Amino acid sequence: MTADNISGSLLKEHHWVALESSNDAEAWLDLHDRELQQLLGQQKSHALQGQGVCFTLVHGGEIYLHTNSDGDILLDVTPEAEWAQPVLSAVTGTAPPRGQIWLLQGHLLVQLLIGLNSLIASSRLVLQHAYRMRG
Repeated sequence: MTADNISGSLLKEHHWVALESSNDAEAWLDLHDRELQQLLGQQKSHALQGQGVCFTLVHGGEIYLHTNSDGDILLDVTPEAEWAQPVLSAVTGTAPPRGQIWLLQGHLLVQLLIGLNSLIASSRLVLQHAYRMRG
């Protein structure tokens, strides 16, 4: 089964259910991490990179979230989602980057999810996403 086959059948968009607490956020992260690891285990290709979650925002645009092997967070904020940058800055205490890729410390993951909670319309797992690092 290829990433394309999986993305068409199993990687469905899920309506966002608001998180009530940091415990809810941690449980959501744990569940999606286990589901993603299970899907990646089914892949023949070990060249997949940028796996994680894509959040579709209520007012347009998408934010792709990936954690790297060091535990850092990469966010790819699409141009249509630039309106959310002030929220991202506020919840992470980080100034917006010059490009569309945010690099954040891993300990900010739960607070990031709680901060974005009311802005997310839906989410889906992503097996591969090309993060375009710009200067």
